[in-house]
Amino acid sequence: MCLAIPGKIVEIIDAENFIAKVEVGGVRRGVNIGMLDDIKIGDWVLVHVGFAMSKIDEKEAAETLRTLQELGAFQEELEQFQTSIN
Repeated sequence: MCLAIPGKIVEIIDAENFIAKVEVGGVRRGVNIGMLDDIKIGDWVLVHVGFAMSKIDEKEAAETLRTLQELGAFQEELEQFQTSIN
């Protein structure tokens, strides 16, 4: 299953190439933020296949994470995030 999962922007790695470090469940990976405007450290985004697809607020991120955990989907998505290429 491939879902978009919430992650928090913790670092802008390469602003020119739109790459930011996102944290999901304690795991940090580089993702492309080029599809979004006005992204800054501390923002929450939905991440899918290495791209930040949309910006969300912290409440929506928490609700989405809770729902994914209830569905039993979070662990699988987190494992895929852990093994993805930076």
